[in-house]
Amino acid sequence: MLSTYVDNMRMSTQVDTYGEIVRIETAEQGAPGRVTEDRIRVLPNAVVVLDGVTSRTRPPNRNGGWYATQLADELARLINDTDPLADLLALAIANLVRQHALVPGDSPSSTAAIVRWTEDTIDALVLCDTPVVAFGHSTHVLEDTRLEDLRPDPDILRWKNRPGGYWVAEAEPVAAHQALTASWPRAEIGKVIVATDGVSCGVSEYELFTWEELAQMPLGEALDLIREAERGDSEHKRWPRFKTHDDQAITRLTT
Repeated sequence: MLSTYVDNMRMSTQVDTYGEIVRIETAEQGAPGRVTEDRIRVLPNAVVVLDGVTSRTRPPNRNGGWYATQLADELARLINDTDPLADLLALAIANLVRQHALVPGDSPSSTAAIVRWTEDTIDALVLCDTPVVAFGHSTHVLEDTRLEDLRPDPDILRWKNRPGGYWVAEAEPVAAHQALTASWPRAEIGKVIVATDGVSCGVSEYELFTWEELAQMPLGEALDLIREAERGDSEHKRWPRFKTHDDQAITRLTT
């Protein structure tokens, strides 16, 4: 299938600091009629994927995309090979709070997914609904479903960054330590996918393909299949959801 809707697809092959060849593919596009608030950062030994969320009372120049950009840039500055990813995310959030006077509960926010590789391991962190999937002898899905579990609540925002609720990167560094983490031997993992919920829905909700199929298929084709399915359900009857289309961002790492 020819990709006709994807705004930005990239593929790069790089040699990491350990002399290993790594192939990194990315694809992203905004929902029709809007600028995407998803962000991807590719670093020498890590990838960061964020899904920005706009606050209902935000200043006009501080939407979810602004916050995701700031957080991505801060993480790119901080990420190293040794510190726990949750500590690095907490520090990044704290720095943004200080730099921009962000107020808990009244600021834009973002999901966060980080994959970092060293000579021996692949480390992953997931905060809110941007899963990481690693492929080796078996498929390892690291996903945070706490937001999805609360969706039937009509006042879901009251559960943001609260015990028993869901956690997201915003203006409270403690949220970072509620993230889910995993680590796998690098030698046992061949590919890793990181996807915002505008892409992971193709597996978890629409059942258009499996994670294993997504690991092999052209990324642009996957994004197009999701858009085609959503256009065929514009009244949200088959798949109940708040909006017809969401922003899409995906990174596929081949080690």
